[in-house]
Amino acid sequence: MGAESTLDRSELRDMVADTLDVESSALTDDALLIEELGADSVIALELAVTLEQRYEIRIPEEELIGLRTFPDICALLSRKLSG
Repeated sequence: MGAESTLDRSELRDMVADTLDVESSALTDDALLIEELGADSVIALELAVTLEQRYEIRIPEEELIGLRTFPDICALLSRKLSG
């Protein structure tokens, strides 16, 4: 993995907010992706593809299901990028 694979939380927040079609400011660490921000299964798959392409990783459906908040996404990406 190259320099493009480093995790920038600000860039990630913007990318996730754009995929969810919400303002970055609405994507707080406490906001629930499904319940509060309206993410559904189609949006979740779109987000997974976006993250996989940007960070050159693979996100299996089992891991995608567990993502409920922005910090969950950050933690998953940190694990993927470090190992």
